[in-house]
Amino acid sequence: MEFEEVLRRRRMVRHFSEEPVDDDTVERILAAALRAPSAGYSQGYALLVLTTAEDRGRFWTSQRPTEGGGGWDPAVRAAIERAPLIAVALASKNAYLDRYALPDKGWVDRDESRWPVPYWYVDTGFLCLLMLLAAVDEGLGALLFGLIPSDIPAFRREFGVPDDHDPVGCVAVGHEDPAAPRRDLRSRRRSPGELIHRDRW
Repeated sequence: MEFEEVLRRRRMVRHFSEEPVDDDTVERILAAALRAPSAGYSQGYALLVLTTAEDRGRFWTSQRPTEGGGGWDPAVRAAIERAPLIAVALASKNAYLDRYALPDKGWVDRDESRWPVPYWYVDTGFLCLLMLLAAVDEGLGALLFGLIPSDIPAFRREFGVPDDHDPVGCVAVGHEDPAAPRRDLRSRRRSPGELIHRDRW
């Protein structure tokens, strides 16, 4: 698929079928994710990849349904749970602080105040975006979603995720359910003139 077509087709898919995704396709999507750039080539990101029904079930059990608003709509959550691939993207601040304390970077300490932006999160976001684009290129649908903060401790315990790796987002990948309704959000898309400022604001 041409890159322009991948960009045009990329959107968040919330309804998956139960059709499996073959192992080779999963590996190509993961390989694409690892092409993400990182400040100082720190590579302070990681993926927890869940492909078996048992592991995905453990993941969803660690993410409690939220009642009274602010959480998952039960029908949408059930549709997302059918995705055969869940990849949790994690960021390690320490990898960046360590990398930039090395002699070739000119800093002599790990002072976090030198970072105007937490690039460990930015770079992990790049990794997620590459997964979303790679899924489209493979003819699949994908969704980026976050973990509810109060559920993160249970997620860490369930999967042994170390404290120095923060979950930034989860990417669900699978075949889109062809019978599911599609939301048309084109009317909400802001114009380039609203988003691009040339020469000055």
